[in-house]
Amino acid sequence: MDYVFGYTVAHDVSERKWQLQKNGGQFLLGKTMDTFCPIGPVIVTKDEISDPCNLTLKTKVNGVVKQNSSTQQMVHRTPALIAFVSKFFTLLPGDIILTGTPPGVGCFRNPPEYLKDGDVVECEIEGIGSIINTVRYCL
Repeated sequence: MDYVFGYTVAHDVSERKWQLQKNGGQFLLGKTMDTFCPIGPVIVTKDEISDPCNLTLKTKVNGVVKQNSSTQQMVHRTPALIAFVSKFFTLLPGDIILTGTPPGVGCFRNPPEYLKDGDVVECEIEGIGSIINTVRYCL
């Protein structure tokens, strides 16, 4: 893991209509619009995290916990992810790899839940911190 500088928090936003219904089923547009991947507010260096595979992950919407999981549940560990993606593109210092989303994604709930204009979303990772954003719908 000499090639990993540190860890941060990211809110991997998706616009589900663009991701799942519009654009002929092409997944990409629903995840790549401006403001769709806020990160931070800090980077914790790898020496500050004793076990990155054992951190609690939480997402709250308007103060209500919607996702509560652990990095223990990741399908692939960081070294395997880096080895895989580097087969397809060059990684450079400063590149960021998002490692996935814990269970509890709104569109897969019963009934489905979607973020609305004005919702406040907090994404938190134990030992790193949290990022808080207010949803602004402008499409």
